[in-house]
Amino acid sequence: MHFLDGANFPENQPKLVITCAPYGPEWMPSDFPEDIAVTMEQQIQKAVDCYNAGATVLHLHVRELDGKGSKRLSKFNELIAGVRARVPDMIIQVGGSISFAPEGDGETAKWLSDDTRHMLAELTPTPDQVTIAINSNQMNVVEQMTEADIAGTSLAEPAMYHAYREMTIPAGPEWVEEHIRRLSEKGIQTHFQLANITQLETVERMMRRGVCNVPLILTWVAIGGGFDQPNIYNLANFVRGCPDGSVLTLESSMLNVLPLNMMAIAMGLHVRCGIEDNIWTQDRSRKMGTVEQIEQLVRIAGEFGRPVANGQEARAIYKIGTFYKDADETLAANGFAPNRPVLQRAAPQLKVA
Repeated sequence: MHFLDGANFPENQPKLVITCAPYGPEWMPSDFPEDIAVTMEQQIQKAVDCYNAGATVLHLHVRELDGKGSKRLSKFNELIAGVRARVPDMIIQVGGSISFAPEGDGETAKWLSDDTRHMLAELTPTPDQVTIAINSNQMNVVEQMTEADIAGTSLAEPAMYHAYREMTIPAGPEWVEEHIRRLSEKGIQTHFQLANITQLETVERMMRRGVCNVPLILTWVAIGGGFDQPNIYNLANFVRGCPDGSVLTLESSMLNVLPLNMMAIAMGLHVRCGIEDNIWTQDRSRKMGTVEQIEQLVRIAGEFGRPVANGQEARAIYKIGTFYKDADETLAANGFAPNRPVLQRAAPQLKVA
């Protein structure tokens, strides 16, 4: 991405797209009962409330009535249908992990099998996006959390802490390419959740091979534990690698969320908030729900003079429904340099006078 003169002026930036992550699968309802939705109606209403507050992208996970994260695709179908009926303009982004909660005490938090995750392409109604990780990777979501972050929550329990500390992401190349193919066939946009610049480079290579003919809509996930640390140097390195046609959202965890989002607003990038990422005010004096976090970002964006996108505007910014026919079109649309032409390898011919 290039930042020319005037890049910080709001009139030269796209409207702000706010992604909300209100379901927080790593928490138990007892961790934040005022804000964690459990029944299906509560989960649908939570999406409506987030949309009305200013969020236009819903990062979707589902809970069972016992409060645990659901792994049943039928529950995902039910929630997607409910949200679609109530807020049809909202972009529904299904979390590709499905539910990474541990099954029992002391067990490692695991993503579901490759075959099961492929079934996200069969969800009905069809979501707008499914998130995807690139390259198998450690996902120790508690590495940067402090004792104050998890005090009084289920993550403070040794067994739960261990479960999330040892979590890994299975995302090998064959599975990734097949998953993108299946999503694209169903008209579902791939939303890339990337940990660092090396994963972005892998996405570029896939596009150059013609196996990833989609818009580069991505989130930089700066949470440590196998992902980048959320500091300005890592952010600048990642942003420098993003071509001009890409659409970038920033994501972090706990008290890093608000500062990183303020950087995103100032730079013309996009933001994510919600209890999946953070449950505290900046002084940790109390817990802060997803709707209040959205309202805070809307207020800050207003101070920057940057308007917040509505549902239809967010769909245009995110290029929902757009796919490309081949590598050449994909590279050009995303702002990458074209593939190198085939070089002539024959010996140069000498001209005789």
